[in-house]
Amino acid sequence: MWNLNNKYALVTGGTKGIGKAAVLEFLELGAEVLFTSRTQKDIDLMVEELKQYDNKIHGLVADVAVTNDRQKVHNFIEKQWGKLDILVNNAGINIRKKANDYSEEEFRKVMEINLNAPFEVSRKLHSLLQKSGSAKIVNVASSAAMQDVGTGTPYAMSKAGLLQQTRSLAVEWAADGIRVNAVSPWFTVTPLTKGLLSESERMDPIIKRTPLKRVAEAREMASIIAFLAMDKSSYITGQNIVADGGMSINAI
Repeated sequence: MWNLNNKYALVTGGTKGIGKAAVLEFLELGAEVLFTSRTQKDIDLMVEELKQYDNKIHGLVADVAVTNDRQKVHNFIEKQWGKLDILVNNAGINIRKKANDYSEEEFRKVMEINLNAPFEVSRKLHSLLQKSGSAKIVNVASSAAMQDVGTGTPYAMSKAGLLQQTRSLAVEWAADGIRVNAVSPWFTVTPLTKGLLSESERMDPIIKRTPLKRVAEAREMASIIAFLAMDKSSYITGQNIVADGGMSINAI
């Protein structure tokens, strides 16, 4: 059971950071994987990089915040697989600004991609997940969902909402054979955080606050996602695994 053999998985935002690491982890564990990106270039680069997996990897240009694109994802899965075993809602963005500096459009964009899109993707794919008989949704949240970590208010709000979405759907969809969980990373090396983590004045306080004295690697988050996607975690639903190197239990 410590594998994902014969499982069909979708990872949104799967060409960079945690999403890319999850795609690779799933493939190594035996799953067949569909990943999305908003650009064909990123999809082509990813497929070429992982060409050793041949017909077990598929890329699709889709913006999960767009209704027609969500339908496109649904149609692909329905035609290609007929069901979906694993959904990883990973696609997300952040705009690092003070609250008063946000335009209404910027605020709505963060909320739409980080909170509304996972809800709509999950709803759109519900029937295909139900056909699995033992489906798993894993939402990629954040330590920012539970305390202020300097990522900005809209981002924190969106991820906090995602955690409640996780809990509520876990209860509602348990009878449908769908488990719903979340993972909340602390600062992780990804393209989204690369600029910030290269600044010593930002990095030093992060390291000081973290008992393990380092930031996470994307593959470390992918291993947690993979566990939640396995049948081995069959009695876990509605939970949030905080992967923060001990930051949240550190009183300093």
